[in-house]
Amino acid sequence: MTETHPSPQLRRAQVELLDGAWGFAHDDGDVGRAERWFEDAAAFSTTIIVPFAPEAPASGIGDTGFHPVVWYRREVTATQLSAAGLGVQGERVILHVGAVDHTADVWVDGTHVAHHVGGQTSFEVDITDALEGDVHVVVVRAEDDPLDVALPRGKQDWHAQPHSIWYHRTTGIWRSVWLEAAPAVRISRLVWTPDLSRGTVHAEIELSARPPQPLTVSVELELDGARLAALSIEADTPRVVVDVPIAALRNGQGADELLWSPSRPRLVDAVVGLSTGDRVESYLGLRTVRVDGGRLVLNDRPFVMRSVLEQGYWPDTHYTPPSDAAMRAEVELALRLGFNAIRIHQKVEDPRFLYWCDRLGLAVWAEAAAAYEFSSRAVDLYSSEWAAIVRAQQSHPSILVWVPFNESWGIQEVSADPAQAAFSRALADLTRALDPSRPVIANDGWEHTGSDLVTVHDYEGDGEVLRERYSSAERISRMLAGRGPHGRPMSVAPSPALTPPIMVTEFGGVRFETGAAHADGWGYSDAADAAGYEERLAAVVGAIRQSEHVVGFCYTQLTDTAQEVNGLCDENRVPKLPVETIRRIIAG
Repeated sequence: MTETHPSPQLRRAQVELLDGAWGFAHDDGDVGRAERWFEDAAAFSTTIIVPFAPEAPASGIGDTGFHPVVWYRREVTATQLSAAGLGVQGERVILHVGAVDHTADVWVDGTHVAHHVGGQTSFEVDITDALEGDVHVVVVRAEDDPLDVALPRGKQDWHAQPHSIWYHRTTGIWRSVWLEAAPAVRISRLVWTPDLSRGTVHAEIELSARPPQPLTVSVELELDGARLAALSIEADTPRVVVDVPIAALRNGQGADELLWSPSRPRLVDAVVGLSTGDRVESYLGLRTVRVDGGRLVLNDRPFVMRSVLEQGYWPDTHYTPPSDAAMRAEVELALRLGFNAIRIHQKVEDPRFLYWCDRLGLAVWAEAAAAYEFSSRAVDLYSSEWAAIVRAQQSHPSILVWVPFNESWGIQEVSADPAQAAFSRALADLTRALDPSRPVIANDGWEHTGSDLVTVHDYEGDGEVLRERYSSAERISRMLAGRGPHGRPMSVAPSPALTPPIMVTEFGGVRFETGAAHADGWGYSDAADAAGYEERLAAVVGAIRQSEHVVGFCYTQLTDTAQEVNGLCDENRVPKLPVETIRRIIAG
């Protein structure tokens, strides 16, 4: 599936992908554990193509019915362990699982080795002590109750068939699985945080275990093959924190040449090594992002966000991109159409997708799949998963903003229920505690509980109405003090008063079908032909772009997605108008 390393910011030289054919079984009666399917090859009578979910046609299964429990089985040979670097790269074998929706249990050679909760986050486990014989068996059990609305599910439908803005479910493994060898004490996580005011990069290096004796940690940074910094320190703790000074940042006139931005996506190559023999390659971007006067400021300059909403859903592969090339092409498509940012909507994207955003210069507005129930269980599940998402993604320079909640999903009574308002504020503050280097939107679109930017969702289809609505600070202030375009309060007490400028972070959604009509296809407004579509698109985008009080926008949406036929492109990523026309409308 990939040309890019499955973990682009923590790369060892040798990995062995386990994508491809696995044994597969539905377990609708949930009898597999009792019958010990983890020891029974005969239980797996069907083949599935990993990493595609069993609901997706590309998996070879294509069954979209309710199947809450599924099982996978894969044999691994000594040759594959050697390809993963065993004996050269290290003596321990690490199994990496990109994502399993929603709860996963893993057995290796009949031994239970892992239990993981969270359908949007990766996990890893040292399986060395479970290995027996020459051919090894990896078995994964996944559980994802399709009717449980306390689970973070985003756009995955709880109805038997997709309706409204929800799509077919994604059950089980939906990202790559791979093996790699490493020493017993290895680097398990890296976090890079640039501090341009001090001319340093703050590095957090988490180890797999406390070293039995002090070890040496080395860090090297390069840009375009030229060394920026290098240092070595002694450490005896499982978490090593170091500030790496970059002398080139001290030259204020020359520092701009080092910085990452969408217009100049400069990436610094990094190598981190341990005296245990572990060595990983990584990268980072030198940049700052903050809010000043209600505007998003990137590298101390206002950044006007021209963003597009990305559902990240594909007709044959659902939430899993078809290939690494497809991930790159998606980023390139957004850039070609004139956008400088993308909003990953109700989903956590593959780190390889974020790599291409980092590499090619597409800023990211990051959110995650929401639950639809407010309960102590939903709070527990989402809080844990969101924290893991932030920790996993925070080194990507393309991510400029965190969005833990969207349109009050999972907190539907936030304006009336103090507990729900407290949850929104608490998760926003948790995000700031984990990553103080980025702004946070506590609840995007309306019912703000303490966001760093004021954002509005507005699907008005008449360009003149939009133009008038955002024509003056007075009009916008009246809206922000009351109810927004969709009738929801814009602020939840005791949130500070909202004032312009604002970002319109969902709008447009004009329906126009270029192929066969969908019987249940819809959009927020309609165009009958290409000329009408161009006219309506230019009217709504122009109205937003021309307001001096709107400092960024996100158009809905990049592609048609299932029954939502309101994309700028069809579901096969073919633009509905000439690229130059769309680019002129979006970028001016």
